Amino acid sequence: MKSFEQLFAELSAKAEAADPSSGTVRELEKGKHFIGKKIVEEAAEVWMAAEYEGKERCAEEISQLLYHLQVMMLANDISLQDVYRYL
Repeated sequence: MKSFEQLFAELSAKAEAADPSSGTVRELEKGKHFIGKKIVEEAAEVWMAAEYEGKERCAEEISQLLYHLQVMMLANDISLQDVYRYL
């Protein structure tokens, strides 16, 4: 199990390493439009899981949404502090 901050550090390191076998690196290379579509898809899956699939499935979908949101943060050079300012 990892925290939001640990995930961001892990994804940042993957982006920095630019390993072509990394799913994160491949997603970043596909660009903001692709990442945005993944965010929309995952947000819909969170909603459907919350409505029909229960707590565990909803938590899993939320984790996937958070992953794609963090990838979008990296694609836009947005830090955790940039986001935290608005919480």
